[in-house]
Amino acid sequence: MIYKKDVIVGLGEIGLPITKLISKSITTVGFDTDEKLVNLKRLKKYKFVPTDLLHICIPYNKGFANSVIDLVEMFNPKAVVIHSTVKPYSTENLQKKLTIPVLYSATRGVHKRMIKDLKRYTKFYSVYHRAPKSQWASKTYENRMKKAGIKAKKMSTPLVLEFAKIIVDTSYYGWLITYAQVSNIIAKRNKIDYDEMWSFAEEIQKFLRNRPKMFPGLIGGHCIIPNLDLINNDTIRLIKKLNSTYAKIV
Repeated sequence: MIYKKDVIVGLGEIGLPITKLISKSITTVGFDTDEKLVNLKRLKKYKFVPTDLLHICIPYNKGFANSVIDLVEMFNPKAVVIHSTVKPYSTENLQKKLTIPVLYSATRGVHKRMIKDLKRYTKFYSVYHRAPKSQWASKTYENRMKKAGIKAKKMSTPLVLEFAKIIVDTSYYGWLITYAQVSNIIAKRNKIDYDEMWSFAEEIQKFLRNRPKMFPGLIGGHCIIPNLDLINNDTIRLIKKLNSTYAKIV
């Protein structure tokens, strides 16, 4: 007999890989607003099996918090785990509105190889100490990750991790590409070779690892640019402005 299940909401580039890994150790049910992605028979079959963890893998938007609250009411989980990139303070605000623990666990990896990257990188997570049953939630989540072959490590607060995902992951990567764009514009305007110019830094990069050469392409996708709007910082948002300018030049 099955006594518990995990529910994964958002069966996209993050939700599907997480479902595949977690399902090795516990019964899982997937849910998505796109019914074509949902196994309705499975959803119905395990409807009355208690939900342990509700994994949130939906894109962040202004209605994110209300959507999570509605999903909690729908599945009645013991805890919520947010895998999506969210606006800082989202976890704290949700925790104030819910009577169950809310964990934040930022996701790292390239979408086309997400399963491999989930196992490669440590899955950082955090939950506020004041949250109800926070110790149980931490232990349960770490156990779930371990059985899925994913390394887990706890950070002091969800807020640290919310900022970390945006500032030292996607936005930092964006800055590196932006600098490559700027250096390419300078090279073109002065009729010099971009690669030859950057060869000057090759040995420094080899020994010090602090002069990475990036390809000066346009920033696209749905990570770097959208995530800039989650931070109220004009300097960070320059990445978007410079990327738009670069698009008109190249």
